[in-house]
Amino acid sequence: MTGAPTQNRKPLRSAEGATPAIAQWFAAKAAHPDALIFFRMGDFFEMLFEDAEVASAALDIALSNRGEHQGEKVKLCGVPAQAVDAYLARLIRQGFRVAICDQTETPEEQKRRKAPTIRREVTRIVTPGTVTEEALLEAARPAWLLALAPHGDVLGAAWLDVTTGAFATEGLSAVDLSALLARLEPAEILCPEDFARDPALLMLTERIAHLAVPRDGARRLAEAFAVATLDGFGSFGAEEIAAAAMALDYVRLTQAGGLPRLSPPVPAGGRGVLQMDGATRRSLEILRSERGDPRHALLGAVDRTVTPAGARELAARLASPLAEAEPIAARHDAVAFLLAAGAVRDALRAALKGAPDMARALARLSLDRFAPRDLGAIRDGLTRAEAMEAALAAAAGVPPIPALIAGARAALRPADSPRAELLRALADPLPARLDDGGLVAAGYDGELDALRRLRDGAREAIAALQMDLAQAWGVASLKIRHHQQFGFLAEVPSAAGEKLLREGMKDGPQAPVHRQTMANAMRFTCTALAELDRRVAEAGEQAGKRERVIAQHLRRLCLAAASDIATAAAAMAELDVHGAAAELAADGRWCRPDMTDRGDFAVVAARHPVVEAALARARGPAFVPNDCDLSAGRRLCLLTGPNMAGKSTFLRQNALLVILAQAGLFVPAESARIGLTDRLFSRVGAADDIAGGRSTFMVEMAETAAILNQATARSIVVLDEVGRGTATWDGLAIAWAVLEALHDRIRCRTIFATHFHELTALAGKLPELAPATMQVREWRGEVVFEHRVGPGAAEKSWGVHVARLAGVPRPVLARAQEVLKALEARARGLDPLSDELPLFARATPAAPTPAAAADHPAVTALAELDADSLSPREALDILYHLKSLLGPVAPHKD
Repeated sequence: MTGAPTQNRKPLRSAEGATPAIAQWFAAKAAHPDALIFFRMGDFFEMLFEDAEVASAALDIALSNRGEHQGEKVKLCGVPAQAVDAYLARLIRQGFRVAICDQTETPEEQKRRKAPTIRREVTRIVTPGTVTEEALLEAARPAWLLALAPHGDVLGAAWLDVTTGAFATEGLSAVDLSALLARLEPAEILCPEDFARDPALLMLTERIAHLAVPRDGARRLAEAFAVATLDGFGSFGAEEIAAAAMALDYVRLTQAGGLPRLSPPVPAGGRGVLQMDGATRRSLEILRSERGDPRHALLGAVDRTVTPAGARELAARLASPLAEAEPIAARHDAVAFLLAAGAVRDALRAALKGAPDMARALARLSLDRFAPRDLGAIRDGLTRAEAMEAALAAAAGVPPIPALIAGARAALRPADSPRAELLRALADPLPARLDDGGLVAAGYDGELDALRRLRDGAREAIAALQMDLAQAWGVASLKIRHHQQFGFLAEVPSAAGEKLLREGMKDGPQAPVHRQTMANAMRFTCTALAELDRRVAEAGEQAGKRERVIAQHLRRLCLAAASDIATAAAAMAELDVHGAAAELAADGRWCRPDMTDRGDFAVVAARHPVVEAALARARGPAFVPNDCDLSAGRRLCLLTGPNMAGKSTFLRQNALLVILAQAGLFVPAESARIGLTDRLFSRVGAADDIAGGRSTFMVEMAETAAILNQATARSIVVLDEVGRGTATWDGLAIAWAVLEALHDRIRCRTIFATHFHELTALAGKLPELAPATMQVREWRGEVVFEHRVGPGAAEKSWGVHVARLAGVPRPVLARAQEVLKALEARARGLDPLSDELPLFARATPAAPTPAAAADHPAVTALAELDADSLSPREALDILYHLKSLLGPVAPHKD
């Protein structure tokens, strides 16, 4: 395995002549050259040589030296072992991989082996997609590890989350990769080295690790899940099996051969979901804003969950809305039930608030990398689950509990629950680390209680010995301290220590023996202190060993019930999402959408959830709701109006309603009827792709091409300003053709916003095109944007007015107004554009008969003309006007 280049490395120097400990470092570095080696030295993890230089710069910690190797000073920096998670988090976010080279034996075991140094081995590799520690994870976001395995013309994809055990696969074409990446936002990507050059991966190099595709993937998967065949898990393509095996290989590699608890892989993980490409997800800001802030995205606006697991489930539903009617209706039924049953909803949310993350605790338990709080999380989580089950049991009756709520209730009380045992066994409060002791409650284990009494009695003996030594040595301020290496020592001030060195007792159990000199104190030992140290150490060591044995017993109990615990945790997360959706609907006047199998889209008084939430936070004006009807007969809305009037908000608002509805939530509207959508496309806003060498217009055309090539009659498309990135006539021609293709060929529901007012001429030509405009009014010379959508077309764009609002200097505005008037005067005499285009070109009219000529507008205008009152300029203008009324005239033929 190799990772993304994270540091500028020098050639690794030879280990020849190294001390035993440094030789261990060289061995670890040779095995993991692409990782920073965190080398355990007592209470610290140290980085050496080039790793130290890189880590000191990345972590902003001091760089020092320790001794020499082959004539060069050994560069050194380190971090405390107790605070290692915080430093690992900083390195992981910067794209580094870290190999933990830990001590795998105690100093006592080293002494018994008579080895020159303590044994150290790489116990795990910390990477963005395989971390399990809370400090290294986003509580409300999954940490997907995505494996990609090219297989002929198909690409295998498998993604798993080691922190929750979720595991899914899908076979897809290479062109769909960017959509998958946008949907998952993986923490880390695995792929063969040559595939890393795929255009979709170019911007993600820091998250990519290179791994070869295994040849015997089916066997590896079957062995991992202890089955003879994968048929029981579903039907997998060869490419999916290869990707899934690649993901498992990588997890084993990073976890020193171990595997966390994983659910069996689910094939075709993308089937039955609403398809959205990367451009659409960026445009709609579903999980995070364009600046990366989740608070100003759809997720932040609608998240009322009270647990991290619930927040992850909500994010997953918004990222992958459903595309099948029955499961969507089931989710809506669950929300409707909890909306109506307010007392039940309150009881569930009260039980959930502050509930621990059982799924992630299980992952750490399965990897045997757990802390006491993980056992406590299982205990407390199951206790909360039982309280939730009791609340739902009390609600059983009329109306009946919907299927999803009933299923969740059944999962909340596992039949083989370790809760009772954990309640008896675990102390309260729990220690931060197993080595701190105090995990097991008094009275749970008789042997441990006896060892603790012996240990604690020895501690009382320490206090008594301290008084004895203070009297025997004549030092009232004497204190007994514990040193990691020397054990218990008697510490006295420097002056008293000098006196003891000169006049101390020569023999006897209390005779002082000098051990350590410090700046202001000296430390001594004696036979009595050494003997007490031995007895305390033995009692404490035996108690610690017994407590670790009990911890492992409790761990095994939890893992034996892991499947049921994981199911209960998933049920809690699901109820959290349903309850949060009901809470949102109750507080914000949200309605249940009527989902149909027809091509409907009719919403009344709908609102943009993110903008409305932002206005509420800022205590600004109320959001102005709008209707939208894209149902049969008016499938294509041609939206005109000025900038700043709310066109982009209206476009995104209706797209977000589809996401919310098909994710199983209610929608911010008075009523909504939405036909099931297979694909959602949003091309709103402009941005270039500098890294890919594409201009803003090229990006716009590529996104438009994707819509025209992939949209179906069941899709919904929102488009803004197609063709505005090039010359006016080029852009108008493109917009015209795209509009016709959406109406005539694809026949999907579309909102098409434009500043090309010429396109409104199509209203009478395309039967299902309905023109709409952003309402604007002028008052005392000022333009007022009403943010309302009404029927009809805009008369102008008010661009000069917007330029004034933006602070463009007055002379520039005045000149722009003059030029605008001149251009408008020229345009007034032109025929409607639809009459100029070949598609709608008229036949050359025959010469009018005398009767018809009398009714011609040109004759009428000429009859009303007062020729004597005209100036020369007015006469010329009238002449041009009359010519335009006559229309095109066939050329004279001799």
